[in-house]
Amino acid sequence: MNLLTKAIREKAEKQFKKGSSTSQMVVAKFFTPWTNWTWYLMNLDSDGDYAWGIVEGHSTEMGSFSIKELESIKGPLGLKIERDMYFTPIQADELWNKLKK
Repeated sequence: MNLLTKAIREKAEKQFKKGSSTSQMVVAKFFTPWTNWTWYLMNLDSDGDYAWGIVEGHSTEMGSFSIKELESIKGPLGLKIERDMYFTPIQADELWNKLKK
């Protein structure tokens, strides 16, 4: 599965100028099926790799991550990071507040 569809990529690239501002939409959710790590995509550079969003792992943080790196990770039995196909875009500040509770 590709982590980025054309529609997700376009939405995320349009928001790139907003940087770390939470006044933008989270447009996609990626997760590891074998751990509790989750990446919420807010924006994406036009290179299609440098992404910014909310990351839930050992703690909840906001920062950059690499789409190519996420796509290259292989877990147990060859599992890969997946995109939540049923994720509904949400305002970043709303999600941030929910996750930080």
